[in-house]
Amino acid sequence: MSAWQLQEAKAKLSELVKVVEREGPQEITVHGRPVAVVLSKADYERLSGTSHSLVAFMRASPLYGLEDIRFERDQSLSREVAF
Repeated sequence: MSAWQLQEAKAKLSELVKVVEREGPQEITVHGRPVAVVLSKADYERLSGTSHSLVAFMRASPLYGLEDIRFERDQSLSREVAF
C-alpha cells in the first residue's frame, strides 16, 4: 500500500482514484502519521459485507428449500439457581 500526503492526495484526487482502482487501497498521511485509507467501492463492499441482500444470504444456506427441519431439544432437567 502506497502512502500519499494529504496535500498531494487533494491535488491529485483523480489520479489517486485511478491508482486505487488499479493497485488497491492507498494510505493518506498528515505530518507523516497515517490517518485514512482510500479504497475502491468493490473492496469496500467485500469488506463491509453489503454486496448481498439478506434474502440472497438465506437462499445460499444449505437448509434452504428443506421442508422438514427438526431441531432436537435438550430434555434434561433445569438446574437450580441460588439467589
